Amino acid sequence: MEIINELLGRPLLKIYQDPEIFNFSLDSILLANFCSIPAKTKKIIDLGTGNAPIPLYLTLRTKAQIIGIEIQNYSFNLALKSVKINNKEDQIKLINADLKGISKTLGLGMAEVVVTNPPFYKVGSFNQNPDMRKTIARHEVLATLEDIIKEASLLLNTKGVFAMIHRPDRLTEIIVLLNKYNLEPKRLRFVYPKLGRSCNHILIEAVKGANPGSLKVLDPLYVYDQNDKWTPEILKIYNYEMEE
Repeated sequence: MEIINELLGRPLLKIYQDPEIFNFSLDSILLANFCSIPAKTKKIIDLGTGNAPIPLYLTLRTKAQIIGIEIQNYSFNLALKSVKINNKEDQIKLINADLKGISKTLGLGMAEVVVTNPPFYKVGSFNQNPDMRKTIARHEVLATLEDIIKEASLLLNTKGVFAMIHRPDRLTEIIVLLNKYNLEPKRLRFVYPKLGRSCNHILIEAVKGANPGSLKVLDPLYVYDQNDKWTPEILKIYNYEMEE
């Protein structure tokens, strides 16, 4: 069942979703807010764009062209509708394709920024949903973490930025793979559900071909306060550039 929701805190952007299949989550908004966008950026790639929450949010931050890659037909069609209802067809281009090998189609070194909110879990690590569409979104069925990082490196030009949100238990693996594909980690932020709880997400950013070292660990990001309300920083992210 398709519905239209607000992407942010008031009717600035809208997004087509299907609550029975897979909605966009706060993860995507955190990543779209976290990633650096150099001043001269002309192209941004979102690997595994889903129904396009990240490209839509990024239109608030940049005039660069944003290209979303999505392999699942159903999510891709929701993304098309989401882009159209917001009149963003001139800025956002969507491609229904496997992200593996997409650099051969788009061109090596053609982007200044690549972002991804990938499947967090390896196949077999958790119970998989009987709906394969949900399983593909959550588990590395069609693309592994290495596939994604490799493709990001191929798409980026020298000094290009790669940003990702993931799980903290895979941080060591992520750093090893970033180094393998010439992506040097430069910014890292730990995300906590609330004070006193364990970290459940990380935001990490790397630069292609950068000198080793100088990793900045940013202040922790807390999603909820002790009253289970969004913290002021999360509200600011959610309501990005929406002040009167």
